Amino acid sequence: MFESPGISYATLWPVLLVLAVACAGVVVEAFAPRAARFNTQVSLALAGLVAALAGTVAVGAGSALGASTGEGALVIDGPGVFSQGLVLLVSLGGVALFAERRLDNGVSAFAGQAAALPGTSAERTASQRGLEHTEVYPLMMFAVGGMMLFCISGDLLMLFVALEVLSLPLYLLTGLARRRRLLSQEAALKYFLLGAFSSGIFLYGLALVYGFAGSMSLADIGEVAAEEGSGPLLLLGIGLMAVGLLFKTGAVPFHSWTPDVYQGAPTPVTAWMSAATKIAAFAAMLRLFYVAFGAEGDIWRPAIGVVAVLTMLLGASFAIVQTDVKRMLGYSAVAHTGFLLTGLLGVQTDAFGSTQAVLFYLTAYGFATLGAFAIVSLVRGPNGEVGSLDRWAGLGRTNPWVAATFAVFLLSMAGLPLTAGFIGKWGVFAAALGAGQWPVVVVAIGSSIIAIFFYVRVIMLMFFTDPRDDAATVSTPSYATTVVISLSALATVLLGVIPGPVLSLLVDAGGFIG
Repeated sequence: MFESPGISYATLWPVLLVLAVACAGVVVEAFAPRAARFNTQVSLALAGLVAALAGTVAVGAGSALGASTGEGALVIDGPGVFSQGLVLLVSLGGVALFAERRLDNGVSAFAGQAAALPGTSAERTASQRGLEHTEVYPLMMFAVGGMMLFCISGDLLMLFVALEVLSLPLYLLTGLARRRRLLSQEAALKYFLLGAFSSGIFLYGLALVYGFAGSMSLADIGEVAAEEGSGPLLLLGIGLMAVGLLFKTGAVPFHSWTPDVYQGAPTPVTAWMSAATKIAAFAAMLRLFYVAFGAEGDIWRPAIGVVAVLTMLLGASFAIVQTDVKRMLGYSAVAHTGFLLTGLLGVQTDAFGSTQAVLFYLTAYGFATLGAFAIVSLVRGPNGEVGSLDRWAGLGRTNPWVAATFAVFLLSMAGLPLTAGFIGKWGVFAAALGAGQWPVVVVAIGSSIIAIFFYVRVIMLMFFTDPRDDAATVSTPSYATTVVISLSALATVLLGVIPGPVLSLLVDAGGFIG
């Protein structure tokens, strides 16, 4: 007889709240007057995310931590709850950026007036008529709900469901830019097609792993693999499931969507998506490879090492030749995926803790990339955002505070001392060395040196190059965007100078439940 699974609503209510807010947003889009939608949607999204973040903190501090619910489909453990909280923090910044630019209209929503350099007349007319993309807020909330489920999924079926819930809204959000409509829609189509293929491959691998173990539970799969050893079904299943997750993280050779989507999507979407998606994907990947496939580490670790090497080298090398700032940051994101995969190689070692190292790196990267793209959205010309790096020349002379803040984010991504990126790279390199993966660490150090070149090149361009006649200017941000940039910069510096509290929190959170 079918028995209804027991569900602990006391531990899942933050996720359910986010999904309920998403459904409420759909109702608002269907029935609310157009003039009232924007304020209603922003208020709903902010209130829902703040409440969910408070609930996630309460769950993490409560006695229920370390339990599973839904017959093991969802696991409430320290790394999962930490990842959920990080996704919610980044998403709060994403909502603020969405509301500031109304998805690349060139109009300051909170000020209610045109920015210093607004977009085209068609865009201004659209904004005056209230034709903003307010549907982005329920789409975003659905994606956030999927990411939160992805972080705590304890079986294969829930992993796939969460993957689809977080992915489908992202395909739509990517295509909603007004100013570069064709480029945005092309990026969305590429993202959707490649994402559909990767989801199919992931599902096929899921079926093979289930055929091997006879169970959907990650813990049960790990036990069966430890007892019976590897088999053809398991090995092929691991490879196919890894393809689906590596696509979502933007690893080579599944990275081709990353620079196109980063350039074509509205910049607020890129800012939020680049941080939140990577956090959720790596949280799920850590759980999958630690709990389900940990016994087969000697088999999958060399393959992941090769992927990490290729990802770091290609991402860093291709970023050097980019002339568009968003594409440069896109290839930079590819390189950072390689660094994170380096940390994954240290799973089940005692060096710093692979899980803690990767989660700290995700924290540092999340704040840096959110702040960097927020600044990119402010650098504008007569026709909207300016992506060409040549037109950023002299920005440090005309807007020193903005350029200096952008330099802080770039230096953190480069991994220089006194920034969060340095502590993050040290952690993942130490974890990999503890697992004996010194060749990968050597390549990682070399890739970091290459990355320093193109980050410092942008800083030199801003501060030591004369501005052009058609140089970009910085539009006046709203209070919300100012807060996002300021807090991101503050976190980037504090995590580099005083990383102890976050590291202690990660150590106290413990590991995944197996």
